[in-house]
Amino acid sequence: MLTERLQKELEEVYAAGLRRTVDGLRFKTAVRAEDENGKEYLVFASNNYLGLTHEPEVLEAAREAVQWGTGSTGSRLTTGAAFETGLLEKELAEFKHAEKALVFNTGYMTNLGVLYALVKPGDVVFSDELNHASIIDGCRIARAKVVVYKHNDMQHLEELLKTTPVQGERFIVTDGVFSMDGDIADLPQLVELKEQYNACLIVDDAHAVGVIGADGSGTAAHYNLQGRVDVQIGTLSKALAAEGGYVAASSTIIDYLINKSRPFIFSTALPAMVTASALAALRLLKEQPQKYLARLNDNAALMRKLLTEEGFDVISGVTPIVPVLTGSTHKTMQFMEALKDAGIMVSGIRPPTVPEGTSRLRVTVTAAHTAEEIEFAAHTMGKIWRQLNA
Repeated sequence: MLTERLQKELEEVYAAGLRRTVDGLRFKTAVRAEDENGKEYLVFASNNYLGLTHEPEVLEAAREAVQWGTGSTGSRLTTGAAFETGLLEKELAEFKHAEKALVFNTGYMTNLGVLYALVKPGDVVFSDELNHASIIDGCRIARAKVVVYKHNDMQHLEELLKTTPVQGERFIVTDGVFSMDGDIADLPQLVELKEQYNACLIVDDAHAVGVIGADGSGTAAHYNLQGRVDVQIGTLSKALAAEGGYVAASSTIIDYLINKSRPFIFSTALPAMVTASALAALRLLKEQPQKYLARLNDNAALMRKLLTEEGFDVISGVTPIVPVLTGSTHKTMQFMEALKDAGIMVSGIRPPTVPEGTSRLRVTVTAAHTAEEIEFAAHTMGKIWRQLNA
């Protein structure tokens, strides 16, 4: 029986300490939330990097746009979409130094929709081993050969580009900022290799926009390589404080996706209040990048410094993703629950999200955190960790 098989698999998951549950949470501010019992938490687990979800301009944009309805009621190709969506796409394209942009319903669906449409049988996709699950799944359904290269290892990638037979097109796909380690792709080398081997370079900037680059526009700006990436994937649900995803590329690629990408064609369009919120957040970032980025960078540096002083094994980096390696799955989840009891919410990350033996707390800092909140969190983490290991 199906249910018996599923129950057996679930019991194996639970026994390995890998059980996942869904909890209710309501954010009162960008960094403070309460659960269904009214308990308040200081949150270091969200991807709200710039803290824009609660900025007055973003909230007001959502309130104004809700007059056009709470849902769009149909796909963009049958029912159209709110004017805000078109405006958002235009400004995203300018922001990413691309000819056009196209909004999808989620960042996950953007990767699936782009890879599924662009990659054909006979093509080869060269994918970083630490790419996000949405890239991995997009590669799986793309009906092409997938070759995985060692994380950020450009020598290994070049060796694979040289030796792998290709009948069709070559695609190189990578995260810009890697979601679990917080490190940054070696874009200068990736651009050089894609030009040398005539490949299409796809960069997922979900954790890079609003985080790196002088203007906050992501990996290309970080390395001053604007216009050198063929396809840039992004999300509206992290630094841009809303929901959805997008792709920025040439007019030809975007027009092709409109006509060929099934996840775009057959999905109901996002409602006006969602894209209006993202547009307002994008405009704040474009108008005042240094205001938000300076605060974010200062906060990330402070958290890394304090956690290191507390004796934690912190993966080095400059982004607000601060991974604290804790070893075993059991100890990681025990630590996470103890912090939750103390009113601090962080993410416990374990296999299969990360490799065996590299379980961690994924601490994410935002521009909205205060120095006092960061100091409190770091010192509390140190105190509880020592208690757990006494």
